[in-house]
Amino acid sequence: MINRVGCAILSSSNEIIIGANVENASYGAAICAERTAITKAVTTGNRKFKAIAISTDLETCASPCGICRQVIREFADSELKLPIYMFNKDGSKVKILTIGELLPLSFGPGDLGIDPSTV
Repeated sequence: MINRVGCAILSSSNEIIIGANVENASYGAAICAERTAITKAVTTGNRKFKAIAISTDLETCASPCGICRQVIREFADSELKLPIYMFNKDGSKVKILTIGELLPLSFGPGDLGIDPSTV
């Protein structure tokens, strides 16, 4: 079963970058909506984010998968307060958690000796 997922990122320059999941018969070649939007953001010069929103065609709120959580973490501020808005299919339900709450005890660029402000 293929679920449709969409993601919108609000950049620090107030641009909205969108992405959708792209499924593939070879599951490993699929890409999630969050990583699609982040890839688009980074390739257009947007590396600082104010918020991320995720929506799906399910009754439950859409939470990022583990890989997406780690990728989002790479672009979060040092305090990990980047809010993630997770919506259900019609927007009647929303959960808001920070990336720090979604990925506790995470590691990021600073843990690898990379200045996070340059990422």
